[in-house]
Amino acid sequence: MSDFDYTGKRVVVTGGATGVGASLLELLGELGASDVTVLDIKQPSGPHRTFIETDLSKKPAVDAAVAELRTNAIDALFNNAGVADTVPPETVFSVNALALRHLSTALLPNIAAGGTIVNTASIAGMQWPSRLQVIMELLATDDWEVGLAWFEGRDLGVDTYSFTKEVVQVLTMTMSHDAIARGVRVNSVCPSPIDTPLLPDFRKTMTDQVIDWTVQQSGGRLVSPREVASCLAWLGSNASSFVNGVNLTIDGGFTAAMTTGLLDFSGIM
Repeated sequence: MSDFDYTGKRVVVTGGATGVGASLLELLGELGASDVTVLDIKQPSGPHRTFIETDLSKKPAVDAAVAELRTNAIDALFNNAGVADTVPPETVFSVNALALRHLSTALLPNIAAGGTIVNTASIAGMQWPSRLQVIMELLATDDWEVGLAWFEGRDLGVDTYSFTKEVVQVLTMTMSHDAIARGVRVNSVCPSPIDTPLLPDFRKTMTDQVIDWTVQQSGGRLVSPREVASCLAWLGSNASSFVNGVNLTIDGGFTAAMTTGLLDFSGIM
């Protein structure tokens, strides 16, 4: 059996109806996955066995999904769902951060040894070191409602979407330390702008100028959903069996150029 094979594995995917999630379902099907459960507000068209209609912005809905999922062991949890700042801040925070954390911690006991949690973050969260103390304060709240109360009305010094992706990167690292003791790995992918139906929303919130400049600095094109899905599937497979606590950038070298001072900022000045 190939290390990339998903035959016989029980997989959970959030946000599987469109974009990266839809590509991930197709790829998992190609890799032999036949027991895939999707959590989304829309019915997915890609290969899957079970669909649980779930509004990930609402704790009761997430709790109901958790109760259903806890009846069986899980081999891979893909926290892929996300929304842009075109929806209210509380919704962005709930879907991108609180639901992801809640699902990960609630389902961890059901993830088999050798299993994985893979989060979809973003290069928008690359500035997490400047807010690490604040993020750790948030992560110290172990309840959804307490976390939401912590967020409401708080000036984070950055847009809500970017903050939530910073949270995902830090959560990936902190959770990986305890999870590996159970034989479970936790990683994330951090793409630059992706060619998905959500891209127009990011153009509205981040402006065309910033998106186009980022694309120019990232190899001159958008990342495809399939490229992101391939990295997700790799991190969720046995092929990455000793990779843990990693935020994998998928950005055509954007972060490398940023880190080494090689970016040309003239396009956004």
